[in-house]
Amino acid sequence: MVREAYLSRVSKGFGEEMRAFVFPGQGGGVVEPAADFLPAIRRVVGDRIPDQVKMFARAARDADEIRTLEVRPDVVAGHSLGEYGAAYAAGCFDLETGLWLVAQRDRFLAQAAEECPGGMVAILKADPAEVEKALGKAGPVVANYNSPRQTVVSGLRGALGDAVSRVRGRKIPLNVSFAAHSPYVAAAGEKMREVLDTAEFSVPQVPIVSAADGAILTTAESVREALKGQMVAPVRWVKVVETLAKMRVEEWIELGGGGVLTRMLKDFELPSLKGITFEDLRARLPQQAQNLLPRKEGE
Repeated sequence: MVREAYLSRVSKGFGEEMRAFVFPGQGGGVVEPAADFLPAIRRVVGDRIPDQVKMFARAARDADEIRTLEVRPDVVAGHSLGEYGAAYAAGCFDLETGLWLVAQRDRFLAQAAEECPGGMVAILKADPAEVEKALGKAGPVVANYNSPRQTVVSGLRGALGDAVSRVRGRKIPLNVSFAAHSPYVAAAGEKMREVLDTAEFSVPQVPIVSAADGAILTTAESVREALKGQMVAPVRWVKVVETLAKMRVEEWIELGGGGVLTRMLKDFELPSLKGITFEDLRARLPQQAQNLLPRKEGE
């Protein structure tokens, strides 16, 4: 009964605030899939499991686990690959459909890396407008508007280094060999559009905030269309956070591991919006449940 009482409190939150679930992209890190997910994964992709499938599987397992704790979101959102985790958490498709879609996405981006070798570099402590100005209109482009103090630049391998050398700020090369969220992966994007047209989507059980423009998606077709464009379009996570703030979301739980989105939230200076990772929430469950036990006399 103690645990049930605590979970009831968690599921309601503090007061009447809105809660979001958010899902990182490849910044969430790669871990091996949980044993209970391996049969489904192997049915879909075989024994060689791509990294993006591993990341989606982690997000999906977190979504399944938090559901058993009776913690529910009012809205969900995902960053890049994390949009597939968000769509799964919202009930837009089942696990095997999600695994299959992400496996195709991984395959098409791998092909893009061979045909147009590229890369991505994170720029920290620089204004996004200054980054855009330094890059100019030709060559590498801003792929991710992550926060008011962080952007990511995508470009072809030969031109990327010279382009980012013109940008002020701390630079961190990402461990990818393609220029995601840019015109350089347009061919992969077209292939993904065709694949998404063959998949069955359901109406989301909660709204999804699009990472392309911060729009609120409430229909199956709007989610499909958003996923069709997301490989090539820039990730505008700043717009996502702005939309969540306008919706009066006061708490988000980051599923899928890594905590990268929760760390970036500090750049927004939004005291009304707090973030917590699922790992931290899970770690607090036993302690919070213990705190609900009646005190013994003398304690």
